[in-house]
Amino acid sequence: MAKQTRTYAAMTKDALILMGKQIQLARKARHMSAAELAERVGVARSTLWRIEQGEPGVEIGLVFEAAILAGVPLFEKASGQLTAEIERLNDKLALLPASIRDRSAELKDDF
Repeated sequence: MAKQTRTYAAMTKDALILMGKQIQLARKARHMSAAELAERVGVARSTLWRIEQGEPGVEIGLVFEAAILAGVPLFEKASGQLTAEIERLNDKLALLPASIRDRSAELKDDF
């Protein structure tokens, strides 16, 4: 069976390319070879190439791992700040309903 092609928004594609270029720049600034970073991430050199090219089919966890190991800060925060931000967002989510119902039901607002 043929693999379906997924369509991505232009901004999504641009964000992936930007992240890939940031990883490549950080890797080169640290004088790290592509083979070395690929080994540290635990992927083939070809997968690292796909990450650095911003290909959308690569697992997001691998992209984040490559970014961290290359020295690219994620979300412009240090590691401890990310943990605090996660806790803050969990507190906010706890205040919201656990599930959201579909609002497709017709509203009767013609008084």
